Amino acid sequence: MKILLPPSETKRPGGDGAPLELGSLALPGLQAHRSAAIDALVDLAADEESARRVLKLSARQLDDIAHNRMLRAAPTMPAIDRYTGVLFDALDASSLTKSSRRWLGEYVWIHSAPLGPVGALDPLPAYRLSAGTSLPGLPALRRHWADATSAAIADAQPAFVLDLRSEAYVALGPVPASVPSSYVRVVTEHGRALNHFNKKSKGLLVRALAEDRPRISSLRSFRAWAARRGIVLRDDPDSGILDLVVAE
Repeated sequence: MKILLPPSETKRPGGDGAPLELGSLALPGLQAHRSAAIDALVDLAADEESARRVLKLSARQLDDIAHNRMLRAAPTMPAIDRYTGVLFDALDASSLTKSSRRWLGEYVWIHSAPLGPVGALDPLPAYRLSAGTSLPGLPALRRHWADATSAAIADAQPAFVLDLRSEAYVALGPVPASVPSSYVRVVTEHGRALNHFNKKSKGLLVRALAEDRPRISSLRSFRAWAARRGIVLRDDPDSGILDLVVAE
């Protein structure tokens, strides 16, 4: 199984890891696309005014341009620790045991806009780029990433993919039809889709998986684990989406 998570706009600064090494990241077939995106982001950062306009930054966010300028030389930290925000705060990876963190490293990909999906323990520098941004000198991110990422996922041959991404990141690399997968939506007991608890619920779901470290190779085995945990899942027959049901 692989779990696909969205990234977060907010990130923890600093790090004590070696600079970014593209060849060490998960899904190595994406290296050329990663290099092109990083080059475009670094080039944009050389012009602060253009970078601020393209990235839609406020005056208080100018440090993000400096982060982009230093992408190839900045210190790194594991991706699961780099990202902050509601989902990653709920997951709280830093408080997990070493065994649980190793499980995250083996089974979780986080979909980064400049790098595509990376492993949870892959070393990442701080950066600023969202899925909807168009970088000068590069095709729109959807065109740049979608086919290559779908092909890389197919090449990895996961037995099953649990897709917890937002729609914007799904567009940057849909799970190919050849790979069994389920897209997860968070809803109330009455079927109402939730925004407020969406990210928190997904973070808690991944934390529970990391704590239990189950062997999951299909939707059926994921359902069996969830039932033992008291997690309610429900199929939406109209969309084929897997609903994660939470209390309001």
